[in-house]
Amino acid sequence: MQERADRLNNQAITFASDGAFTEAIACFKRAITLDKDNYLLWYNLGLTYRDCGKLKDACDCLEIAANYSPDNLDVKETLATLYLSLGKVENVKSICMEMLDSNPSAAHFWNLLGVVEFQAENYEKAADFFEHAVFFNPYYLDALYNLKDTYTTLGNHKGKIECEKKILQIKK
Repeated sequence: MQERADRLNNQAITFASDGAFTEAIACFKRAITLDKDNYLLWYNLGLTYRDCGKLKDACDCLEIAANYSPDNLDVKETLATLYLSLGKVENVKSICMEMLDSNPSAAHFWNLLGVVEFQAENYEKAADFFEHAVFFNPYYLDALYNLKDTYTTLGNHKGKIECEKKILQIKK
């Protein structure tokens, strides 16, 4: 039987979901030798590295995936989130701005920009970015929680209460 990249990918996903990261990584690497230009294999390998705590390796794989699929929102969001975890704030901002230029309603990138600004204690800017995220996706719980926390920090009691109401509504 001939090895196929798609079958190795599926086997790797099964290994990873069972916590067998070493085996999953080996399958993904073998699949990549068969189909090195396949962004999905690089993306999945990156996710597996992330899940087993190897953030630098995850970043490397996701950068390759992003090169093969530069407009893929999932790849870019995952890469930006990894950059945030690694403290590469300028990289996060760059990806977010690039993706928002072509897709201004991509709520996850507005949220990531808000997180960057919140961490930098630029709370007004953070609130603006979180508001954009919630505007484009009113059911985006992470952005609502982030906005609630930002409003709390800013002393915006009314805004905080509105966020809490919306969160409760969504959870029902």
